[in-house]
Amino acid sequence: MKFLGKNLFFFFTAIIFIGASIFFSFKGLYLLLIILPLGLLVLYTSLYQTKYLFLSLALLTPLSINIEEYTEGFGLFLPTEPILFGLMILYFFYQINSSISNTKIWKHPIIVAAIIYFSFVLIASFTSSAPLVSFKFLLSKLWFFVPMVLFGSFFFRKKENIRYFLYLFVLGCFIAIVYTLSIHASYNFGEKEGHWVMWPFFKDHTVYGAIIALVLPLAIGLLVSKKHSALNYIHYLFIIIVIIIGLYFSYTRAAWLSIIVALFILLLIYYRVKFSYIASFSALFLITVLLSWDSIQMEMERNKYEHTTEEFGERIQSAANITTDASNLERLNRWECAIEMFKEKPLLGFGPGTYAFEYARFQRPENLTIISTNFGNMGNAHSEYLSALSENGIFGFISFIGLVSAIFYSAITLFLAWPKEDQETRILILSIILSLSTYFFHAILNNFLDTDKAAVPIWAMCSIIIALKINLGRYKKEVS
Repeated sequence: MKFLGKNLFFFFTAIIFIGASIFFSFKGLYLLLIILPLGLLVLYTSLYQTKYLFLSLALLTPLSINIEEYTEGFGLFLPTEPILFGLMILYFFYQINSSISNTKIWKHPIIVAAIIYFSFVLIASFTSSAPLVSFKFLLSKLWFFVPMVLFGSFFFRKKENIRYFLYLFVLGCFIAIVYTLSIHASYNFGEKEGHWVMWPFFKDHTVYGAIIALVLPLAIGLLVSKKHSALNYIHYLFIIIVIIIGLYFSYTRAAWLSIIVALFILLLIYYRVKFSYIASFSALFLITVLLSWDSIQMEMERNKYEHTTEEFGERIQSAANITTDASNLERLNRWECAIEMFKEKPLLGFGPGTYAFEYARFQRPENLTIISTNFGNMGNAHSEYLSALSENGIFGFISFIGLVSAIFYSAITLFLAWPKEDQETRILILSIILSLSTYFFHAILNNFLDTDKAAVPIWAMCSIIIALKINLGRYKKEVS
């Protein structure tokens, strides 16, 4: 009986497996016979080897596949979203039984800002034009946030786990990039083919480019943060070179520009430029733009470069083409729809996740492009910020800006406070800041936080910042 008590899980699992195998064989469901052992393996890992299940998310996220492509409208990223949902349930179970989260976590600026933001998302869900859609959207947001941030802050208490997680995410992206480049090469790296060759791992080149830009600072950080053997150095360097090649052939202008923004932020942090100087310069720049707007607009109207070109310089310049470039014009169309939606429901918006169902009627005939649709079935607001504004209203928008501000404030102050003797961790924190900056600049032009590709790394990096801050005092004692 003592032996049975110690191995109850395995006996129970064996009975389920045998019974299910007989049932599936009798029904002819042979595919489920293959899936069942994998499901049981995940169940065992989640209960007894949670660390490895959490780490597996880093590797699997860039390689996950959205089954919406194979079903009628049912979107789910496999295998990551079921794992995330399971980890969310597991976190609540652990929290009720033993309270695994440090009490300091609830006072951290990122957590406070996130609670405020999700509170407004919840309120907007009650007043939504499609409550079922909004509550489903909120749930999907939470199963990204809870396991990655709340469970992650517990997992990242050990600094070695930070390096493991970042490396596995970089490795997963590397595999996806190699796959994409190998397919793309068979089409001579054509621009047109560059929009879809990353399928099935990425929906299109925009999210693919955004994640490559996000992962590049992390890969460089892993390389320069510590000394490596010659073999490891070559290994990391090769990965970085492949990532840069993948970034170039993603033909994603926003991703290229986000790297330039990250380099600018690197200079600001390196030279410790005071916030007052940055604010003054930004205000002066804004005033100059406003005073010169007529001449700037005339110059932009003369810009005829198209995003379909394969030439790097011309493609960058095409980002300012607001007269003939269909991609830019459609983005402006979506932005104007978001603003008009906000004007109609300024306080709480139309509800989380409803933009795609509502924006069509806000399109003006003169704004329609060759890629527009009157059915409103072609995606989102092309901006995290305007999406928050149109779906959650002014309060949701302000709370989202507050969340982004809290993330960067926490990350930068952590970097400045971290002991200089621990250069490895300082460099990793800096690489996280630069990685986050690529995404939140990119978020002006696109929104991907409702997908695992962006949500998992973004929230994981937030979790790392929280965990390091909570344990900063202990780490200072270790290096002193």
